Amino acid sequence: MGVVLRVPAADWRAQQRRVLAATPGLVPVAKGNGYGFGLARLAAEAAALGVDTLAVGTPSEVAAVRDAFGGRIVVLQPWRPGEPGAEELLADERVVHTVSRVTDLEHLSASGRRPSVLLELLTSMKRHGMRVDELTAVRKVLAGDAVDVVGWTVHLPMPAATGGNAVEAERLAKAGLAVRTAPVWFSHLTGADHDRLRATLYTETRLRVGTDLWLGGSVRRRTTATVLDVHPVKRGERVGYWQRPMPADGHIVVLSGGTAHGIALEAPTAAATGRQRLISAVNGSVEALGWARSPFTIAGKKRWFVEPPHMQASMVYVPGSKSVPAIGDQVPVELRLTTATVDEVVLED
Repeated sequence: MGVVLRVPAADWRAQQRRVLAATPGLVPVAKGNGYGFGLARLAAEAAALGVDTLAVGTPSEVAAVRDAFGGRIVVLQPWRPGEPGAEELLADERVVHTVSRVTDLEHLSASGRRPSVLLELLTSMKRHGMRVDELTAVRKVLAGDAVDVVGWTVHLPMPAATGGNAVEAERLAKAGLAVRTAPVWFSHLTGADHDRLRATLYTETRLRVGTDLWLGGSVRRRTTATVLDVHPVKRGERVGYWQRPMPADGHIVVLSGGTAHGIALEAPTAAATGRQRLISAVNGSVEALGWARSPFTIAGKKRWFVEPPHMQASMVYVPGSKSVPAIGDQVPVELRLTTATVDEVVLED
């Protein structure tokens, strides 16, 4: 069965509806690996919610959602001339292009296609966007009415890192609205801050949501891996690609799931607190000794990797003979769903 993500369907969809009800102007985000579920599945879920717009990450992801979602599709990666697929998508009236540079806005204005665009403003994230002092140039380009301005977009840092984003969001939104009245799209605003801005900006607002919509709430998601083989080993016996000696008698358990699934490829954490930094330091010290704890749980314990995971399988060491699973058993595997690729998604009744 490989690596399987199991989700109670009713609970998952109830969480989606809670987010929808609490978020006027919701724009679901489906990008990358589809938060572990896959892009096409999230597109179908967004269509079932009845929203009019879905956001994807890159131009190449439009094809993965187009058939399952009939509304407008926003590409969050800023449009660039020469980007593979970018020019071709200008012919698709359903696609909205994010624009973060004045030169790109000029290029689109001269294309003769009148594409739909979101104008991105640079925030303290310092990732993409046009500075406030560039908006005079933006005004001149927009005077030709050669693009359809869907709105302004403001991509903010995490609220926990800033103590709240409302002040920055309002300042940038008003700067954009002084150039062109249009809806303002936000990300990473609290519900309370979004509600306040909706009441003060006197224009439509949209809020992009990904993680809270698909992975939030108390939904009990489970990921499991299949036991593919079990081999007894003696103390000192060498195993694996790198022929590592075993510390004691026990068993090698071979499990589905390797680097192709995102095993041991976790995204780096912020390590913002002292406790998080201590955990990172301890884990690094253990790995320096040649051992790394795996995300696989057998008999209630996380087991040690024998060696780095292979592309589609992993080998872990289980000491002794009392806690050994059988071939075909399913064991829990802890995955970060934003970096994982599973073999199967099961929506359970």
